[in-house]
Amino acid sequence: MHRPALLATALALATVTAGVVWTVAAPSADAAVVNLQDVVPAPVSVQAASGVTFTITASTGIQSQSLDVGNALAAVLRPSTGYPLPVTTGSGTPAAGIALLLSGADAAVGAEGYQLDVTASLLTIRAQTAAGLFHGVQTLRQLLPATIEAKTVQSGPWTVAGGRIVDHPRYAYRGAMLDVSRHFFGVDTVKRYIDEIAQYKLNTLHLHLSDDQGWRIVVDAWPRLTSVGGSTQVGGGAGGYYTKAQYTDIVAYAAARHITVVPEIDMPGHTNAALASYAELNCNGVAPALYTGTEVGFSSFCVSKEITYTFVQQVLNELAALTPGPYLHLGGDEAHSTSDADYRTFMNRVQPFAGTLGKTVIGWHQVGQADHTPGRVAQFWGTGTSDADLSSAVAKGDKILLSPANKTYLDMKYNNATPLGLSWAGLIEVQTAYNWDPATYLPGVPAASILGVEAPLWSETLRTLADIEFMAFPRMPAIAELAWSPQSARNWDTFKVRLGAQGPRWTVQNINYYRSSQVPWGTLPSSSPSASPSVSRSPSASASPSTSASPSVSSPPAGVLTNGGFETGTLAPWTGSRCSVVTTPVRSGTRALNGDVTAGDTAQCQQTVAVQPNRTYRLTGHVRGSYVYIGATGTGVNASTWTPGTGNAYAPLTVTFTTSATTTSVTVFVHGWYGQPAYYADDFSLTLV
Repeated sequence: MHRPALLATALALATVTAGVVWTVAAPSADAAVVNLQDVVPAPVSVQAASGVTFTITASTGIQSQSLDVGNALAAVLRPSTGYPLPVTTGSGTPAAGIALLLSGADAAVGAEGYQLDVTASLLTIRAQTAAGLFHGVQTLRQLLPATIEAKTVQSGPWTVAGGRIVDHPRYAYRGAMLDVSRHFFGVDTVKRYIDEIAQYKLNTLHLHLSDDQGWRIVVDAWPRLTSVGGSTQVGGGAGGYYTKAQYTDIVAYAAARHITVVPEIDMPGHTNAALASYAELNCNGVAPALYTGTEVGFSSFCVSKEITYTFVQQVLNELAALTPGPYLHLGGDEAHSTSDADYRTFMNRVQPFAGTLGKTVIGWHQVGQADHTPGRVAQFWGTGTSDADLSSAVAKGDKILLSPANKTYLDMKYNNATPLGLSWAGLIEVQTAYNWDPATYLPGVPAASILGVEAPLWSETLRTLADIEFMAFPRMPAIAELAWSPQSARNWDTFKVRLGAQGPRWTVQNINYYRSSQVPWGTLPSSSPSASPSVSRSPSASASPSTSASPSVSSPPAGVLTNGGFETGTLAPWTGSRCSVVTTPVRSGTRALNGDVTAGDTAQCQQTVAVQPNRTYRLTGHVRGSYVYIGATGTGVNASTWTPGTGNAYAPLTVTFTTSATTTSVTVFVHGWYGQPAYYADDFSLTLV
């Protein structure tokens, strides 16, 4: 691893509750037609047809030889266009509309590529497989205006440039890894990340399911792995785990998007959560305490005990039964508390377990110390370009999965000011993540040995979806291009422009991306209902409201309440165990909120307010202090922003979010950070945009 939205009508409405104001505004403007080559990842081949365009209209239909892919395309297009877009099956090529066909594609597209042809009357995606059609659909999404991603009806027009794209991936394995062990992320967050990586044609999600801080998957034969080992996380939070039904749901959700889930159980190190759950797995028979820190290399399974191998085999048996994909990841890194001899003994004993289950072993590149098993993949995470264990793996016939930490680790800071992440592998701005060639990166490793590229995201500092997105975007799409596009199609100067054009799309999708100064970011038309600026919301605010008090849901009163409702001197409807009303310092009026932060309490103040579904809101508050956060949480909503410090004055904070179809209320909050001085907050508003 590891270490050393959006509205279709021009409606205006204002309702006020406890300092929370709703307004709705503005129809959208037409967007320019996107050039065929201006997508991410860059296509293999583009032939433009000058003067030709295709426009989706109310009469357009979708004929698809993969009903699942056809329905997935319709699910994207219907909300924003408002068109019925019926999906039908058929064997022939229609005269008009959109056709998704499993025949007639250029032979070069292979198992995952596609051919897209656009004429004035017909838009056709051809492929040899449903996966190829799905990838063609991702390209089609980018060829339409950014507002195609909206969840409410937009004004269009929905026009695609004419011509042909022939496209296929450079590497068979194009992955992203999510660490759910150090901080646990629920099913909905994982599904959101699956949707995000699928847009950029990644085909593998590696889930890091166990580590010192937490065990995240139910194993029936060893139930305390989750009841004990899954009970906490970094910083001492509540942790969590996936039931077998939830894990199966994630796997199926990924498969529907042509993404394979690779589960990882790290061993023989990174095992404290398991050792704390079962004393008998320890050489001394004593279970260590649960661990909530971030150090590595201190834990190890007891190599000399037979029960260790019974444990591993039963865990892998149950996990393999839930995982239809070809791989089991056995970790194998940073086993600093395991001797070299014991490491080889252990790995040589457990690797064949995967083979008997019909699975291929993946391990971090230290697995090269152990014997080769058929098809084994060594995942390189070093910061240099040579390594003895890597060389050994290559010599033994391993395929190599590239995840150089100083290029692909999405948890590394962008720069020294990045509020999240680590920097042990270096600072990774977007250009650093993009400007390298997987085929030539490791001297002595033949290009034919490279299986693909994976971008890991470790979660020591990440607690929310907003955190994940802030660190993944825009670097994940950059690495996706490395894995998909031929080297000849890649160029930083053109890529940064294509990447910048993704910004408005992410704004519409409410993706919390980092606005790198290296990228010329595009913007939505000022009249677009989605055109409020995207606000980076990291680092995370509390993932859920404080449970110390039960916030009441406020409904719109007749009069305006200034200062968020506390001007009267009464805290309600705000709640919070270390939250109070003070008379100084204030920004306006005579009172403000105060959060009395301690080393163990961020002093969250919160109130729950009624909202409308499928609407985009802007939350604004004025704060005074260091490391102060504001945000909103609710069904389908998890947004926050922060300031490192305001000096001796109030400063505004603003964050936008879009509610889901089932969102009826959100909890608005403000809090400080552990060990920082008390903060103050005043003048909150929540506005429909």
